[in-house]
Amino acid sequence: MRISQRAQAIEPFYVMEVAKAASALAAEVADSERPMIFLNIGEPDFTAPPLVQQAAARAITEGATQYTQALGLMPLRERISAWYASRFGVDVPAGRIVITAGASAALQLACLALIDAGDEILMPDPSYPCNRHFVSAADGKAVLIPTTAEERFQLSAAKVEAAWSAKTRGVLLASPSNPTGTSIHPEELRRIHEVVTRKGGITVIDEIYLGLSHDPAFGQSALAIDDQIISINSFSKYFNMTGWRLGWLVVPEALVPVVERIAQNLFICASTVAQHAALACFEPESLAEYERRRAEFKARRDYFIPALRSLGFSVPVEPDGAFYAWADCSEICSRLGITGSWDFAFEVMRRAHVAVTPGRDFGTADTGHFVRFSTANSMAQLQTAVARLREMLG
Repeated sequence: MRISQRAQAIEPFYVMEVAKAASALAAEVADSERPMIFLNIGEPDFTAPPLVQQAAARAITEGATQYTQALGLMPLRERISAWYASRFGVDVPAGRIVITAGASAALQLACLALIDAGDEILMPDPSYPCNRHFVSAADGKAVLIPTTAEERFQLSAAKVEAAWSAKTRGVLLASPSNPTGTSIHPEELRRIHEVVTRKGGITVIDEIYLGLSHDPAFGQSALAIDDQIISINSFSKYFNMTGWRLGWLVVPEALVPVVERIAQNLFICASTVAQHAALACFEPESLAEYERRRAEFKARRDYFIPALRSLGFSVPVEPDGAFYAWADCSEICSRLGITGSWDFAFEVMRRAHVAVTPGRDFGTADTGHFVRFSTANSMAQLQTAVARLREMLG
């Protein structure tokens, strides 16, 4: 069978390849004194809070399970709009919000609506691999620009200006970022968008971890800058609804009918049950629970980053959001006599029964020396993982 060049060009998602190996080993050691600890997948250990679960059950019981409009339930779009106003002080009309089948669908819709074959999209290196593959799936080309710790592993306006070419269509950013947990300073983001606008391009920003920001200096939506910015968001991370596959897209008003037309053909609509459930995310009781959980994620970060450094890892930039630690393991690899983070991930999986993610997924600019730890696990599991790493490393 002939496989399309598009499909062949998309690399494996190595995060999941490592996860498969970890799961296989986990089955072998499940009943041992050292079961596998998973610090590799970016999925909150929390699940949807009670009101959300009850709303889903009620939707099923009452038969509210048929198609919605492609743009999503208007009451849900209105509640998201109100959340932007109360949480971030930004006026985002409900009419500009499109409910999608997860952030993945939002990214796909944005790319299909805006990218033509051969268009280039500038992205930071390191960055989340699936984002560049959404660009490839739309027959565009992701251009990865190496970033530094001094830049918080984010693009700068100067680098965007320098990299811009006749083929450049725009930028795809993420703030806070996966894998680094770092955000773009609002003033630098404003400068980037000014460059993009002057060049006639588009600014697309992945804000799925924005609700899990821990620093007021960074925890601001890019939508406060300009209503021409396109923002991707999700119910997976802050709202703890990963498997529900529900997200949203905020677009300029003129782009709404374009996205709607594509969504009608590709998806019909996002899960109706998930949409009805998500209405309960914005109840005061649910929001209070989400804030309690956000504080727990911060407490985990505040424990885990110093612990990593005490073990010999370098964490060059303190993550200000999400639940990741982007750690340089060069010194430790040297001590262990191994070549980089890929080998380190399998070594620590085998010897300490701790699953982590090597950096190769996230780019090519020095990522082979980095490993991503996910702190989306309980404090007890993090403490046990640190103890095992300390024992392994002597």
